[in-house]
Amino acid sequence: MADQKNYITPQGHAALEAEYTQLLKVERPEVVRVVSWAAGNGDRSENGDYIYGKRRLRQIGSRLRFLMQRMDNAVIVDPATQAGLEKVFFGAWVTLYSLDRDTEHIYRIVGQDELEPTKGWISWVSPLAKAMLGKQVGDVIKVSTPAGDEQYEIVEVSYQAAEQDGSKPT
Repeated sequence: MADQKNYITPQGHAALEAEYTQLLKVERPEVVRVVSWAAGNGDRSENGDYIYGKRRLRQIGSRLRFLMQRMDNAVIVDPATQAGLEKVFFGAWVTLYSLDRDTEHIYRIVGQDELEPTKGWISWVSPLAKAMLGKQVGDVIKVSTPAGDEQYEIVEVSYQAAEQDGSKPT
């Protein structure tokens, strides 16, 4: 995964930046304040505020490093600027009809840092997304699942901007 590109939507990149800023400018200074206060109270070996605070500082530092690495390696892809809108590419909303189960599903292909299965957001490296990439309306794809192979027909492809709450396009 180290050499794999980190594709991300502009909204996903903004979310990473917002988390980074929140941790760096709000949470970390507050924890540092608590740890400084706790350190001034004497014996640190049994000081819960000090012990927990130091642990939380390490967690914040680790998360900040992770977020910085993900942002540095990010390749921002704006779905609104995609060419070939009749085909499935990164950022697309895709409506699939399951030929095996007679059901319809809507998915959005997003970056690995943006996964939200409850919203139907799947990673571009997932087997389902990989099967859809480059296909168009009317194509049938086959996906291997733990329950066996399933076939889906691509019913609709859209690059319409998501609603403000991140839900599926209407």
